[in-house]
Amino acid sequence: MHTALSRPGGRVAAVVTALLVTGASLVACSAPAAQNASTAPAADGADAAGFPVTVTSALGDAVIPEKPERIATWGWSAQDAVLALGVVPVAMPAFAYGGVDGVLPWDADAIEDLGGETPTLLTGGDTGEPNIEEFVEARPDVILAPYSGLTQEQYDALSKVAPVVAYPDQRWATSWEDQTAIVGQALGLTDEAADLVAQVDSDIADLAAQYPALADTSFAYGANNQPEIFNVFRDDDPRVQLLTQLGMTVAPSVEALAPDDDSYFYQLGFENLNTLESDVLVAYFGTQADVDAFVADPLVAAMPQVKEDRFAPIVGESFVMASSAPTVLSIPWMLDQYVPQLAAVAERVG
Repeated sequence: MHTALSRPGGRVAAVVTALLVTGASLVACSAPAAQNASTAPAADGADAAGFPVTVTSALGDAVIPEKPERIATWGWSAQDAVLALGVVPVAMPAFAYGGVDGVLPWDADAIEDLGGETPTLLTGGDTGEPNIEEFVEARPDVILAPYSGLTQEQYDALSKVAPVVAYPDQRWATSWEDQTAIVGQALGLTDEAADLVAQVDSDIADLAAQYPALADTSFAYGANNQPEIFNVFRDDDPRVQLLTQLGMTVAPSVEALAPDDDSYFYQLGFENLNTLESDVLVAYFGTQADVDAFVADPLVAAMPQVKEDRFAPIVGESFVMASSAPTVLSIPWMLDQYVPQLAAVAERVG
């Protein structure tokens, strides 16, 4: 599959990135999502009033005639919002990176809590190319892809199978809050989606309050997915936004070095890493060996953040996935574990 670094669909880079956190405050967190899911109104019991629903996206309007019962998802993380709302999709992408047998760990937990069966796992998630025949066989009432890289051509093809809810503005740029709200609207569970977002926001705020060292600490967030190249994520990337929710600030150097375009990341050669100034450096890696190789490079080792132990790597495929595509399920799953590590690094800032 594409690595955490390359978003399917060709838009490379890093999607997966990095992140963070650990802890104990989203405490019950290893399961809040699951708890929310188990208490959220199930599809069968929800009020079907309000349909038809029209959800507008950058690729077109999805007109959903009645409350959907068979849900298919595409891209990253739509399945998380569906599960958190108490519904098990009939089909969702297989995740080779970060998952076990194609299923991300927090999704597996939610499916088990809901007493459901593993959905049909769709191929093509690693390439960004949906297999239309697989969608036809799944017979979905709606296809949810608010955080994806769907092209207009792919959207049009999938729309012949069922209404497709794509991203509102840009590919791979929908916040986890908006993803949840969009999925809630499509399923007729708008209020429940708002409650989920409010609960996760509250948990993040509680966690931030436990670690005041994070407040106003500047950071740069990146990934080393190619030899001697560091991808730097800008402030409109969901993983960056999650850290700002914890009270941290994006270092001014991140935008000062950025090209004049709307990309969510850009690349710096290792020879320019010394210009990426910040209190803390955050980056994600699939393994500890990858971290070790990164810091072994003399140009990386010379970065003040690395020399002065102000480097907070996010390590492990599941954590990379959880932090790179944060959702109402993945945030609780990983945040309690990473935040204490991040805060310990922030405390070393002079």
